[in-house]
Amino acid sequence: MKESIALNRDEDAFWDNYGLVLARPLAFEVFSKTHLKKEQDAPRIRSHSKKILCEWPQIVPRLLLSRGLCHVGANRLDQTPMSIDLTLDRIQRLARHLPAYTRPTCHVAGTNGKGSVSAIMSSMLSSSNPPLSIGRFNSPHLVSVRDSIVINNESVSSQVYDAARLEVERADKEQCTGVSSFEILTLTALLIFERAQLDVVVIEVGMGGRLDATNIIPDECVLVSALTAVDLDHQAFLGNSVSAIAAEKAAIARKGKPFVMGGQTDPEVETVVANVVNAAQAELLYALPVFARAWDTVDGPAPQPFSLSAAPFIPPPPLPVRFSMPCFEHPVLALLPLYGEHQLDNLGLAVSIVSAVLMNSAWIATRARFTNASIAQGIRSVKWPGRLSFHTLNSPPLTVLVDGAHNPASAKTLAAYLSHLVTLRHDNQRPLSLTYILALSHSPPKTPRETLAPLLPFDAPKDVQVDVSVALLRFTPPDGMPWVTSVPPTDLQAVVKSLAPGAETWVDATDAPGGLQRALDWAAERRGDGDGLVVLAGSLYLVADFYRLGECQVVDCF
Repeated sequence: MKESIALNRDEDAFWDNYGLVLARPLAFEVFSKTHLKKEQDAPRIRSHSKKILCEWPQIVPRLLLSRGLCHVGANRLDQTPMSIDLTLDRIQRLARHLPAYTRPTCHVAGTNGKGSVSAIMSSMLSSSNPPLSIGRFNSPHLVSVRDSIVINNESVSSQVYDAARLEVERADKEQCTGVSSFEILTLTALLIFERAQLDVVVIEVGMGGRLDATNIIPDECVLVSALTAVDLDHQAFLGNSVSAIAAEKAAIARKGKPFVMGGQTDPEVETVVANVVNAAQAELLYALPVFARAWDTVDGPAPQPFSLSAAPFIPPPPLPVRFSMPCFEHPVLALLPLYGEHQLDNLGLAVSIVSAVLMNSAWIATRARFTNASIAQGIRSVKWPGRLSFHTLNSPPLTVLVDGAHNPASAKTLAAYLSHLVTLRHDNQRPLSLTYILALSHSPPKTPRETLAPLLPFDAPKDVQVDVSVALLRFTPPDGMPWVTSVPPTDLQAVVKSLAPGAETWVDATDAPGGLQRALDWAAERRGDGDGLVVLAGSLYLVADFYRLGECQVVDCF
């Protein structure tokens, strides 16, 4: 009989006042060796050289709930007591009572870039002639939970989603498996994809890899596994070092199947991943290089120069790129509509995954459906909202750059792109009003300071005046995820003032609805008549709030 932790859920007061850093070794020792029924029974456990206090086990389930690692009873969030089980046993047991999953699948893990890679490769695979049917599963969703489940670049209908989810929930109730919300969502996606008999499915790992709910995909279904850039995030679950996190994420490797590793900033990650992949007897491949190039006549008329002062707004042009694929004789010339230099790495990984699929001996006949031109068209057509996406608002009249940057690595990427934008302007010596609209989720051990430090103070190019201001607010808690909470805006204000003392701040101190609209109105008031840009970032949940306003218009670069 598996040991578990019986817990009470009346810990809200403690959660607001205590942050707990759970090292991976500590977590596994508690989960596997301890049976806790009283808070005074909780042991003090030393992890490596750091003492970690575990006096309040009530904190643990809220941490674990965030990605389906927590077994909560049949009614999930309203059930007490709760038991914690860090295995895939429950979801595997439930999956046996649902139609078997048989779809050819590409499985993508990593810290940042998973969504971009999955969107690019899905668009590439959809570009064949005749077209393949492609499914994609991403998390978290933006506006609706159905956003997570996409077939042929369109979210599934509410009828399809509701019917599949009801079937999964009914089986969960009948079998008393009590799986988590994320496990329910994962099985719902797999059931929808199976019923649609799709040609290829692209699955993004939720968090980690080894114990993520998506890792129940049968070995025989996996075409390729892949890993994007690895960095610190979710340390409470995955480990306190980049190497430990990389090992967890690389554990999606499957025996005898290709595993493509994207570019890494830490050489130790490459070593760890190679060891894990070799131990799994998978085939380790490295992402193909993608090169930026000059605009060519093959790309069409030269684009208008980017401007923040023109009306209507003129977005930055797409990036001309060149790369080779082993299945084609000549290089592919394409236009990449996703912004940021980091997207070159993401494109390289996506190209490599698609190449591995097409080079599969079972895909020889299908390979003929693809050409250089179709691959280029697939890349040109990719859309990935909420990640360096430009939007215009009519009320108030604003240009908003929306990005889901929520950890230090993605914030650093955003900061680099903003510096690039300042110099990319048609008149790059004009003063610029830069307004951040920020909300962050409470996610220890990650701190607001670590996330905001790359953005503040703004690293303006020499001789360019940039006036920075910051609006701070809460995001709307996502449905079905009550453990996801915002960092109080007043706490964020203290961090902002310490990082950028000269920045003007606006704080939405109330919990009243409409905070984002008030922040946008404030940003519009301070812009003036010069160049102005509003950057909304810090959390995908804030991005979701922005899209729910319903008045934003996407500005495509074509």
